[in-house]
Amino acid sequence: MKTIDELLAEDVSGKRVLVRADLNVPLDGTTITDDGRIRAVLPTVKALAGAGARVVVASHLGRPKGAPDPAFSLAPAAARLGELLGADVAFATDTVGESARATVSGLGDGDVAVLENLRFNAGETSKDDAERGAFADQLASLADLYVGDGFGAVHRKHASVYDLPARLPHAAGYLVAAEVAVLRKLTEDVKRPYVVVLGGAKVSDKLAVIDSLLGKADRLLIGGGMAYTFLKAQGHEVGTSLLQEDQVPAVREYLERAGKNGVELVLPVDVVAAPEFPDLKTKAPAEHGTVDADAIPADREGLDIGPKTRELYASRIADAGTVFWNGPLGVFEHPDFAGGTRSIAQALVDSTAFTVVGGGDSAAAVRTLGFDENAFGHISTGGGASLEYLEGKTLPGLAALED
Repeated sequence: MKTIDELLAEDVSGKRVLVRADLNVPLDGTTITDDGRIRAVLPTVKALAGAGARVVVASHLGRPKGAPDPAFSLAPAAARLGELLGADVAFATDTVGESARATVSGLGDGDVAVLENLRFNAGETSKDDAERGAFADQLASLADLYVGDGFGAVHRKHASVYDLPARLPHAAGYLVAAEVAVLRKLTEDVKRPYVVVLGGAKVSDKLAVIDSLLGKADRLLIGGGMAYTFLKAQGHEVGTSLLQEDQVPAVREYLERAGKNGVELVLPVDVVAAPEFPDLKTKAPAEHGTVDADAIPADREGLDIGPKTRELYASRIADAGTVFWNGPLGVFEHPDFAGGTRSIAQALVDSTAFTVVGGGDSAAAVRTLGFDENAFGHISTGGGASLEYLEGKTLPGLAALED
């Protein structure tokens, strides 16, 4: 795939370059709580603007229903991008309408603009090729060149990700190129032992990647809400913990296959349990205690891995050559249940391995808990995209950037 450096070598001065970024940042009202994804696209935007391009940044945010919704406006992200660039950033109040056309027309060389949320137009996510293509045509009319740099969306067959590159000369931005290089390290030339830490709420979200990793990883460390389905599959009582009963047979089969394949699949030996889910808004102290993972009381919910498990998992990471982590190990948003996630992050920091934090909540946890991002080998901006790549799937947004 063509790189942005190759594109810049062709002289982009005065040309309109549409950058498909991922500005899908978490918001508390209109306040951005984690600007990591905005900062991730800065190198691409700065390089293009510095070369005199007229940069048009396009992104989605959240899941609006194909129509404008103020709760999902990209205005806060546009403002933050301007702050980080130290320059004015124009904002179009629609995606391909009058405001978008006027905003793009008003750009001078080196200027930057942001379009309103792409998902305010139903054509962006439509499963109908013609509807999606029609929206891509409208977006293409706003630009001369396309740069794909929204890694968090490359696993989506959406108009701005998949259809638009076919309509314009295109290249991969710095972020996408870096993400792909890291993922190749996790799949093509892995330094062993290869340890994968998987957390998060639902085991159903991770079944495909577990299936793939059972033939590639040396160790799988399981935590988060998904761990309780594994414990149930072993015949243990899990109380009121998150449980996907319908996934127990599949999990049981994975446990058996891990043993046959020589993959060490490690489950919690103790958990931090509480009578009810904590209040994440007030973060008031919650009643809780540590219990053995095979003896969770019927009226208690497991919300974090316990201290013995934290030590166990850290020991399984200590000698790793490569570590990939996706998904928090507990309800890290509350201080009483953040210890497990913090311990995994610390284990990665202490490790001499090539460490990758797989985007989404894992990346948010690293920042929320105050870790230095530079202490990790790589922090991905796309959890879902990373997982699908590791599953061996073809990602539409990457395929579209191939020449």
